[in-house]
Amino acid sequence: MASYCLTVTRLRLALGTGARRFHVSAVFSAKAKVAMSRFEPSSSINYEKLHENINIVRRRLNRPLTLSEKIVYGHLDDPAGQEIDRGRTYLRLRPDRVGMQDATAQMAMLQFISSGLPKVAVPSTIHCDHLIEAQIGGAQDLQRAKEVNQEVYNFLATAAAKYGVGFWKPGSGIIHQIILENYAYPGVMLIGTDSHTPNGGGLGGICIGVGGADAVDVMAGIPWELKCPKVIGVRLTGTLSGWTSPKDVILKVAGILTVKGGTGAIVEYHGPGVDSISCTGMATICNMGAEIGATTSVFPYNHRMKTYLEKTGRGEIGSLADQFKDDLVPDKDCEYDQIIEINLSELKPHINGPFTPDLAHPVSEVGAIAKKSGWPLEVKVGLIGSCTNSSYEDMGRAASLAKQALDKGLKCKAQFTVTPGSEQIRATIERDGYAKILRDVGGVVLANACGPCIGQWDRKDVKKGEKNTIVTSFNRNFTARNDANPATHAFVTSPEIVTALALAGTLNFNPETDYLTTPNGEKFKLEAPTGDELPSRDFDPGQDTYQHPPAESSSVKVDVNPASNRLQLLEPFDKWHGKDLENMRILIKVKGKCTTDHISAAGPWLKFRGHLDNISNNLLIGAVNIENDAVNKVKNQLTGEYGGVPDVARQYKASGVNWVVVGDENYGEGSSREHAALEPRHLGGRAIIVKSFARIHETNLKKQGLLPLTFANPQDYDRIRPDDKISITGLKSLAPGKQLTAEIKHSDGSQESISLNHTFNETQIEWFKAGSALNRMKELQ
Repeated sequence: MASYCLTVTRLRLALGTGARRFHVSAVFSAKAKVAMSRFEPSSSINYEKLHENINIVRRRLNRPLTLSEKIVYGHLDDPAGQEIDRGRTYLRLRPDRVGMQDATAQMAMLQFISSGLPKVAVPSTIHCDHLIEAQIGGAQDLQRAKEVNQEVYNFLATAAAKYGVGFWKPGSGIIHQIILENYAYPGVMLIGTDSHTPNGGGLGGICIGVGGADAVDVMAGIPWELKCPKVIGVRLTGTLSGWTSPKDVILKVAGILTVKGGTGAIVEYHGPGVDSISCTGMATICNMGAEIGATTSVFPYNHRMKTYLEKTGRGEIGSLADQFKDDLVPDKDCEYDQIIEINLSELKPHINGPFTPDLAHPVSEVGAIAKKSGWPLEVKVGLIGSCTNSSYEDMGRAASLAKQALDKGLKCKAQFTVTPGSEQIRATIERDGYAKILRDVGGVVLANACGPCIGQWDRKDVKKGEKNTIVTSFNRNFTARNDANPATHAFVTSPEIVTALALAGTLNFNPETDYLTTPNGEKFKLEAPTGDELPSRDFDPGQDTYQHPPAESSSVKVDVNPASNRLQLLEPFDKWHGKDLENMRILIKVKGKCTTDHISAAGPWLKFRGHLDNISNNLLIGAVNIENDAVNKVKNQLTGEYGGVPDVARQYKASGVNWVVVGDENYGEGSSREHAALEPRHLGGRAIIVKSFARIHETNLKKQGLLPLTFANPQDYDRIRPDDKISITGLKSLAPGKQLTAEIKHSDGSQESISLNHTFNETQIEWFKAGSALNRMKELQ
């Protein structure tokens, strides 16, 4: 009976977050498989409306459309009147739903509370996955997280109930896996407050990572703005086989496009090779598309998606998608802005890193490259799972290798951890014996959460500063990201290769050609991994971890203790004073890569994500200061003394001194965390001046009333000195496409001027003038 109730809840209530959006009745087998029995035009899946909008736009543009265009333009607020020009115009869109993970949901819900609105306008969910630290094992770590984070979990649960948001409790799994299992479907447009939201593209949806302020817009029922994306086509031919996995596709693409090559574009996979990839494999590829800066990634609807929908209790959606399949695949002869061709039959296993996810190497070559580069060859830890690679197929293929090793009396030479993506995956791999095999070979099964992938890892085997190598099936490997150790060389690859390297204990091992040695001295070679795409006995849903919002919530109270060090109600940011910004100090001139991890570190700082003032104490503490090549050490130009970046920022703010940050290329790449924009605004920052921005971060800065500006001439970066004063002029006539001027005063008395570009449109200029997008929303109420 428990399985019956759980599955009804997940379908009837979760799919729409409200019964008003979806009518569902269920047909049950002994295994509690559920299918939707009736589709209503008023439901949240409205393919008729999508079809109508696509036809309006196709007639206007008079050309074939890519799949990305069909889904994006199919969600236009005004398909008949919207100006459409890829890479130039801003689109006003109506996403179908919102997903939030617990670390970003805190600030998103605090902003929604500040808006004064009574309920969310679109189906929305919160997923508790980021605050669970990996220490001992799944059950113990989960229990500890519930105790340590009780205040935050209670806030999120009550805020969700109060404002009509579904709530997935800690232990339910990682947001992207839950969305794939429950909410994603072909043709959906979903935004999520996490950069790896594109995972849902594996089920044919346009799923885009955003900051919390963007989520508030959508939850408030306001059209959401997105610069009309370009479309990069990746044509797949051939067939995946042997050691090559879906992960190798995106590892290869990352090597081609680099961490910024997808910026401003949707990556659209197509071609005959698509059908050789499972639905969850397609999700893996889309998930890691965030690492190339892409707006999102997507695959065309096919039979692999339909099978996945059927296995996850949503077969009726597959039947509906069949009826509208022409809208869920690209038009013949559609045009892409760029084409990449990959023959899957020729693709070899890859491993990317260290320190950046676009440094691609064939596995067969990485050992030699590591020797030449001085990277540690010994693999200290192998980690599989995460939102990128924790499907049933992933776990099965890893277990098939572990079983071969166990049969020969071998266990992993490296430490080995396993992170299930969801409670459903955990329960199913336990039932089917995969979890036992992975434990027997030396693995520790962690909680259904992000864990080490985002730095939630209480690592004990190496000291900070000790040079070492880890291999993971994660998506991101920036310096110190996983374990807060800047000397850790992290490599990302497939779960199969992680397992093989953990067994071998070295990077200098190619499982396609090299041999392992058994305890009795016998040499043997691993056979290529195998694994079922989906469980033959259907999924075991495991424990019920979903809380549906009550129909009546007026009595629900959301408490935020004024004395809390983890939660803090927001105060509005100050409005623009109507003048140019004059004589601003440079807080830091950043050297080289500066991700959102450098700007607002995760790991131990995650506990302060709901308290803006406390988390601002990590502002830019990971960024390298060009003046001294040090981190978290900048000169206070008022006192002449050196201090931590947030400390100097606070001193400037207390003295009434505005400041700017100067940065390099692709500033703000990585996570969608809007704290990297909130913190500089909170501590008195006014502008961020760089060579180029990552998409999400640039938007987040605009949302919080900051000026994200780029050098018209990138070489002007070299003209700015850390002790300069900068004035930004031309703000009174700020307009789309119109340059601003930076007047630079050097400490030697000389002065010069440089031109700065921006990407503000008219609506976004109003955000700046009001002090933030939230302030502007209140003005319009």
